[in-house]
Amino acid sequence: MFLELIEVENFRNLESNVRCGHDLNILVGLNGQGKTNWLEAINILATTRSFKTSRLSEAVRFGEEMAIIKGRVGRTQDIHRDLQAVIQGNSKSFFVNGKREPVNNYLSQLHTVVFNADELEVVRGHPEARRRFLDHAIVSIHPPYVQTLADYGRVIKQKNALLQAAQDEKISQEKAAEQLEPWNEQLITHGTRIHRSRLRYVERLNEALENSLFGTEQIVMRYASSLEGKGDLSDYEGLLGERLKLRVQAETAAGYSLIGPHRDDLDIVLDGHDLRKYGSAGQQRSVLLLLQLANISVYNAQQQEYPLFLLDDIDAELDYRRIGQLLEFLHGKTQTFITTSKESLVEGFGTEASVLDVISGAARPR
Repeated sequence: MFLELIEVENFRNLESNVRCGHDLNILVGLNGQGKTNWLEAINILATTRSFKTSRLSEAVRFGEEMAIIKGRVGRTQDIHRDLQAVIQGNSKSFFVNGKREPVNNYLSQLHTVVFNADELEVVRGHPEARRRFLDHAIVSIHPPYVQTLADYGRVIKQKNALLQAAQDEKISQEKAAEQLEPWNEQLITHGTRIHRSRLRYVERLNEALENSLFGTEQIVMRYASSLEGKGDLSDYEGLLGERLKLRVQAETAAGYSLIGPHRDDLDIVLDGHDLRKYGSAGQQRSVLLLLQLANISVYNAQQQEYPLFLLDDIDAELDYRRIGQLLEFLHGKTQTFITTSKESLVEGFGTEASVLDVISGAARPR
């Protein structure tokens, strides 16, 4: 797949449109001109979410009520689709060839993989970032999974409200335990699907990571269930149900849900050591890049096409040697968008690229 054209209206400081090259696109300009905003617009068009904010309303230009992002996507030489994202207040809607589509259907149209400073939380931050990393990747190859996540989130929210009411003595513990049963039944159903999906995806990641781009590093991923050591994980559904029954009083005392895949983590091991604890900053950046390349590989194996690869401020995260290795590896595979403020990067790698000068939100080809 490739993005032929992206056009914006009232989105941050951006102006007009960008015609995209099919291989490498370099957006170059001074800081604060809008380079990252163009990547953000592409990412929203593809995934329905921003990598800069959880509130898309913040991306609407000040003083305007609505922002629109449009894009034309080519799947083959003869198949093209027009995508549109509309952001208005706290609502967002998405269209394919002018027809409004539910998110589950829309997500199959275009996909992006992102490498930026914020994504480093995956390798050195809290478990939530690693769970999100897995879940977003799974959605890319199986869009209905987004509904499983939404259903699970709804159950946890309702269950937590009930547990908080019991803790505040608004209802008795006996009444709370009775009302928890139907929520726990749903938690088991959706939680088991999430657990199985994440396990399968980690297996595929490990297969893709066997060939390292940068050298001899051995990277191993291990899905770490919060139920490890509590029973037979091969019967996760049964174990989850058992633990939910045993921990009713503990959950009531805490006032929130203690059991389920929302408490899980992902172990990332580099050459036998926990990357988060013992990896250097350079190793963490390299491993994150390799994880995103593995995501691209898994996506390609599943969909028989490549996603777009967005790399923000690339020379702040990687040295020129590794940038060269990376771009050589990506050539002819992914449509790649990178941002930089340095002309030296354009001079080194822009010979066969589409170079766009970004000034005050407008991106103009050289």
